[in-house]
Amino acid sequence: MLTSRQSVFSVRHILRRLRRRPELPEAARAAAREDAAGLPERDVGVERFCAEAVAWLGRAQDCSASADGGFARDYSLVGGWATSYPETTGYIVPTLLDYARIKKSDEVRARARKALDWLSSIQLRDGGFQGGRIDAKPVVPVTFNTGQILLGLVAGHREFGSYGDAMTRAADWLVRTQDPDGCWRKFPTPFAAPGEKAYETHVSWGLFEAERILPGRGYGEAGLRQVRWALAWQRENGWIDKCCLSDPRRPLTHTLGYALRGIVEAYRLSEDEIFLDAARRTADGLLKALGGGGFLPGRLASNWRGAVSWACLTGTVQIAHSWLMLYDYVGDVRYRDAGFLANRYVRRTVSTDAPPEIRGGVKGSFPIDGDYGRYEYLNWAAKFAVDANLVEQAVRDREALDLPR
Repeated sequence: MLTSRQSVFSVRHILRRLRRRPELPEAARAAAREDAAGLPERDVGVERFCAEAVAWLGRAQDCSASADGGFARDYSLVGGWATSYPETTGYIVPTLLDYARIKKSDEVRARARKALDWLSSIQLRDGGFQGGRIDAKPVVPVTFNTGQILLGLVAGHREFGSYGDAMTRAADWLVRTQDPDGCWRKFPTPFAAPGEKAYETHVSWGLFEAERILPGRGYGEAGLRQVRWALAWQRENGWIDKCCLSDPRRPLTHTLGYALRGIVEAYRLSEDEIFLDAARRTADGLLKALGGGGFLPGRLASNWRGAVSWACLTGTVQIAHSWLMLYDYVGDVRYRDAGFLANRYVRRTVSTDAPPEIRGGVKGSFPIDGDYGRYEYLNWAAKFAVDANLVEQAVRDREALDLPR
C-alpha cells in the first residue's frame, strides 16, 4: 500500500488535476479516482499476469490505428488506440517468442513473425530505422530505435532462419555511425532532449545479440566500447549521469533501467568483472530507492532519493529484471527479494477483469495520472513486465527444485 503521506499527496494531486481537466473522459477520471484510493491488494500471480499481458499485446497489434502488423504504442483513456511504434515492436518480438516457446503457442509465434515482416518492410535504405510512431515526422534514422529493433531482428533470425539481411544492415549501420570514443552522436532521436545518452547501453545489447549470431564482424566490441564510454559517467555511488530523455538531473527509472540492463548484458557477453562490478554499484543504489511495498519512485535524484510521488511502472519491472539477473550471477538474495517485490507491485496495478482495451495492460504510471504515459497503457510496459515475470518464474521454479543457479 501507499504510505499515508503518499496517499494524501496522491489524492490531493489527482483532485487538482481533475478540477483543471474537466474535459477528461469519464473513464480517465474514474481511473484516477480508483488509483487515488491506493494500490490494490490483488495479485493474480506470475502465470495469470503473463497470459493476460500477452493477450493485451495481441489486442494492441490487432487494434493499432495504422493497421500494419506493428503494435499500437498505447491505449489511451483519452484518445483510444494509437498507431504502431516501430521501436517497441522490435523488442516486443523476443518477448513473444520466449512466451510462445514456453507455452508452445503457434498463435503468439505467428504474431511475432507478423511484426517482423512489417519491421523489415519499413527499414530505411541506409539500414537504420525511424524514431517515434510510424506516422511521426520527420522520418529519419535514429540510433536508439535501430538498436531496439535489432533485438527483434536477431530473435527473428534465430527463430525463423530469416531476417538476416535486415539484421545485418541494422547492425552494420550502428557500427558505421558510432563515434570513435563509443558514443553515438550522429543520429539522435528528434523526440527527446538533445545531448549524449548513457542509456544507449541498451543499443549495445542489440549489438551483443548480433555478435552471437555473426561473430567476428565487430558488433560485440562496438557495443562494449559504448558501455565503457557510458561508465565514464557512473559515479562512485552507482549513479549514472546523462541518463534521461528530458531531465538528466532527475532521470526516469525507465532510462536508468535501460542503462543498467545494457551494463548487465555487457558482462553476460564479455564475462569481464568490470561490468559486473559497475552493474552492482547501480543496482545497489536502486535498492536504496525501493520502498517496502515495492514502490520505486518514477524519477530519482543522484543520491538515489525519490524525486516524484508516482511510479514509472516500466522502469520498475526493467530494474526488477536486472536485479533477478544479478541474483543469478552473484547469489545476493537482496536482488532476488527486490525483484520479486517490484514485480508484485506492478502486478497489483493490473486489472484482469476490465474491458479488453485495458485488461492485462500496464499503465505508464501509478497513479495513472503520473507524468509518464499519463492515462495510457503502454505496449513496452507490458513487454518488460512479461520479461521480468518470466525470469521470476524461472527463479522460483529452480529454487523449488533446489537446482543450482
